Amino acid sequence: MALEKQSLSILNEALERLEEGFNDLPDREIDLDMSGLRTVILEVAEKMRDNYPYHHPLYAGQMLKPPHSIARLAYMLAMWINPNNHALDGGRASSMMEKEAVADIAKMFGWKTHLGHLCGGGTMANLEALWVSGRLNPGKKVVASEQAHYTHNRLSEVLHLPFQSIPCDSRAKMDLNALEDVLKKGDVGTVVATMGTTATGSIDPLPDILDLKAKYDFRLHADAAYGGYFILAENLDVEARSALDLIGEVDSIVIDPHKHGLQPYGCGCVLFKDPSIGKFYKHESPYTYFSSADLHLGEISLECSRAGASAVALWATMKMFPLTRKGKLAQGLKNGRKAAIALFEKIQGDQRFLTVFPPELDIVIWAPLAGKASEISIRSKEIFDSAARHNLHLAVANFPKTMLEQTWDLDWDHEYVACLRSCLMKTEHLEWIEHIWQVLDAVT
Repeated sequence: MALEKQSLSILNEALERLEEGFNDLPDREIDLDMSGLRTVILEVAEKMRDNYPYHHPLYAGQMLKPPHSIARLAYMLAMWINPNNHALDGGRASSMMEKEAVADIAKMFGWKTHLGHLCGGGTMANLEALWVSGRLNPGKKVVASEQAHYTHNRLSEVLHLPFQSIPCDSRAKMDLNALEDVLKKGDVGTVVATMGTTATGSIDPLPDILDLKAKYDFRLHADAAYGGYFILAENLDVEARSALDLIGEVDSIVIDPHKHGLQPYGCGCVLFKDPSIGKFYKHESPYTYFSSADLHLGEISLECSRAGASAVALWATMKMFPLTRKGKLAQGLKNGRKAAIALFEKIQGDQRFLTVFPPELDIVIWAPLAGKASEISIRSKEIFDSAARHNLHLAVANFPKTMLEQTWDLDWDHEYVACLRSCLMKTEHLEWIEHIWQVLDAVT
């Protein structure tokens, strides 16, 4: 079975239960053009076939993890109401579900008090975190590693805040000496620590960055959009464990439930340790917040209209899979890391390949052996194309000479080299490693 369909029978039962809550309303006629609906939706299905198989374990390229069935069902069920979580007037139940879900995420990082909400994704969540930092440190610089997501540079431009990239070491982590050299100038307001980089899954050395924070007094933001949920995984190495366990010491956190939280796009989350920063969001909207004296989520977010269905899906998923280190969600993360280590070890033991460093999370980086950087890039792209023809979908990522020259002894005729990259996010990837390796071996 390529697509899971058996859970759809539960949706109809849930819709009947939902409809019972509105039995006191007078009946209305619902005029549907069933023939037209069928024609168009089948055309949509035909067009949607032009996609990579993101849902299948042979897709191991970009950060695309299929939502769990409970998230899909809860999202679809909510769409019959279509709540708007900007104000309680538009989504009473879904707003309460969002507050509960966000509070549970905050507790995962050890925060009993917080201010936070869901948003469209990591970009919007990081925008809010940097916006608050800019209000607290007006005109001061934002710094992040060269392997941090490009959004931090772009969002700093949007906010009219100066930005500087910090070089990385040979493991794609922020270079602490380079960071301190910048901090000594006294113009840094915010340091972004990336807890799981997009390209490699590397985790910045948070314990050391916290030491520098005590010395230089800057605001510390953890971009844990990708790696945040791994705080639940029990098979991390010592360095990753020590960094993730200290996320609760930062000032703000971003995490994306639509990455490892089993949610459909878009579902990001921003959290602030100090609830008093809510003062920056204060605004008047007498035509919106009138039905309740309770906190409306729009009063603590930059976004206005937001899909309440995202909150419903997240709440339902966390009800089924609590955020505990012994739970099934944590086991899925553990399996992804096991799969990454297993693939890395196979690649490392094969003389046709070059490895970079062992995976910290569930992303593996490697390259075909060649004497020149340009040849490696060509061969990486050839393997990428050939693997796709055999239904194994990888990714290609460019890395700078400065990051790899101490690891690889070759002719650096280009400043960047294209490497192969696998993101083993799915629980099933652990069971498919042998199959993935057989294809990779054959196409290489």
